[in-house]
Amino acid sequence: MNSTTMRRAGLSIAVAAALTGLAACGSGDSKGSDKAAGGAKEGGIKVSPIAALKSVETSTDKADTAKVDGTTTMGTQSTMDMDGVMGWSDGITGDVTVTFTGGTQAQQMEQLGQSKINYRYLKNGFYANMGPKFAAQAGGGKHWVEYDYDTLAEMSGAAGEVFKDQMQNATPNQSVKMLLASGDVKRVGEETVRGTKATHYSGTVDVTDLTKKSANLDDAKTAELKKQFEQAGMSTEQIDIWVNGDDLLVKKIEKADTKNGPFRQTAYYTDYGTPLSVEKPASSDTVSFKDLMNKQQPAA
Repeated sequence: MNSTTMRRAGLSIAVAAALTGLAACGSGDSKGSDKAAGGAKEGGIKVSPIAALKSVETSTDKADTAKVDGTTTMGTQSTMDMDGVMGWSDGITGDVTVTFTGGTQAQQMEQLGQSKINYRYLKNGFYANMGPKFAAQAGGGKHWVEYDYDTLAEMSGAAGEVFKDQMQNATPNQSVKMLLASGDVKRVGEETVRGTKATHYSGTVDVTDLTKKSANLDDAKTAELKKQFEQAGMSTEQIDIWVNGDDLLVKKIEKADTKNGPFRQTAYYTDYGTPLSVEKPASSDTVSFKDLMNKQQPAA
């Protein structure tokens, strides 16, 4: 089995997480402290950033769906553009197309004759269309790879459990929740995002602490996860968000340093409430990620 093809299938997990703005970071909760500065004024009354973001969290949760586009860089692994529709009324759902523009992942894609992958997110897992060469080389004639969240949790330990928790419980205002949980947020000022007036907020979060809170891990799993973060060289993340007059997220930038280089994601959100219908790929054209791994490393 072609190792490049298999690496590409495995990296799709990291790509899928990055597309939702999770990328190894926890959602935390909404119990932000008042460690914030630069409150806005509403009707002459000064409103703290924490209070303002709680309103943003509520408004975005109620919106259910949105169009999303943007760019993500994952160190030396990948630079990619994304475009699609995401939903969050019952776990993360969506239909997103990724175009790889740089990094080792883009090189692997070139070897397989394509630059794009279509991702479909459903309640219990996600699917990636790996293309015709993958189907011929490793997929047994099947184009789609299924990544079941329960299976990924079993295969990946603490990181897999966190990933499952995020994908089944998070919303696109993940960054808002993270800022609220950290309490370290300030109002930067008024700016314009693609022609829309928006308020800019910024803060820094402790990645390990928030991830632990989000997945309710026991001590052993927490220690395992902390070790993985240390190995990745990732401890904090800077988050900047822009919110429109309807208290809806319109832009987000997340940045962090890793041993493989910087992680950075810029995402834009529009057309809240847009219709979304995600079709599960045909089983006859789908192979599970677990089966692929078992073929690569058969039991003794």
